[in-house]
Amino acid sequence: MASVPFRAACVTLCSGRDPQTNIEAASDFIRDAASDGVKFVFTPENTLLMEAGGKNLFAAVRAEGETPAVSQLAALAADLGIWIGVGSLAIKVAADKVANRSFLMGPDGRVHGRYDKIHMFDVSLPDGETYHESKNYRPGDEAVVVPTPFGRVGLSVCYDLRFPALYRALAQAGADYLTVPSAFTQVTGEAHWHVLLRARAIETGCFVFAAAQSGTHENGRKTFGHSLIVDPWGQVLADGGTQTGFVAADIDPAKVAQARGRIPSLEHDRQFSLPDVTRRATS
Repeated sequence: MASVPFRAACVTLCSGRDPQTNIEAASDFIRDAASDGVKFVFTPENTLLMEAGGKNLFAAVRAEGETPAVSQLAALAADLGIWIGVGSLAIKVAADKVANRSFLMGPDGRVHGRYDKIHMFDVSLPDGETYHESKNYRPGDEAVVVPTPFGRVGLSVCYDLRFPALYRALAQAGADYLTVPSAFTQVTGEAHWHVLLRARAIETGCFVFAAAQSGTHENGRKTFGHSLIVDPWGQVLADGGTQTGFVAADIDPAKVAQARGRIPSLEHDRQFSLPDVTRRATS
C-alpha cells in the first residue's frame, strides 16, 4: 500500500433529468477540486441522471460504449491528471434493464474498474414514498477492489451500505478505501447516514468516501446530502452539508494500518453454528 498522503474530495450534486447538464455540473466541481490540490475525486450515485424509471429513464440511457459521459469523464481525469471515482452512471444492459454502474477512472484516461450495484432498494417508506429499483435495474453479482497508486479501493453504491458483509469482504480482499456514492432519501439519511458510514469505517479499518446527492430533484425526489469523508477510526474528516459543490480532506494512508493494529478484528473471524432456535423453543 502507498504511504504518501494525498488530498481527496467528494462532490455533492442535485442531478436532474438531462444527462449532459448533470455531467457538466459534475465536471465543473471536479475541476474546482483539482484546483484545490485534490488527486482523487468521488461523485455521487446517479451522477448521469436522476430518474426513477419508466419511459423517461429508458429514453435517456444507452449502452456503455454509447454513453458520452464515460469518455467525457475519463478524458477529464486525463486532462487534470487525477483519479475520478464516478459514483454511478445509468447504463443500459438489456431492452428493459439498466445497470447502476460505478467507474474508477485514472489519469491515463482509462477505466480501471467497474462495479454494478448489487443490492436493490425495494421499499415503501412511512412518508408514502415507494422505490422498486429491481423493476428497472439489473443487480450486479461481483464485488470489486481496484488497485491505485494510493492503495486499493473497494467499490459499492448507496443501499449496499446496509449490508456490512460486503464491506468486510472488500477489506479482507485488501481494500484500504471504500466508496459509498449515494442518493439517500431525506428520511433515511437523517436517521442512518452518518452512523452507518462511521460503522463501516470502524468495522473495516478503511477510509470511507461517500459522495451524495442533495436537495429536491426535477422528479420530486428529496435527497439528504452530507457528502462525508470518514477515517478508519470513524472520525468524520469532512461533511459537505446540503449544498452542492465539493468537500475535501487530506488523507494519510498510514492510518489504515494504525486502526487495524489497534483493533485487528479482520483477522479474528471464527466459524460458528446457528441452532434451530424455533425448534428448540417448542421442544
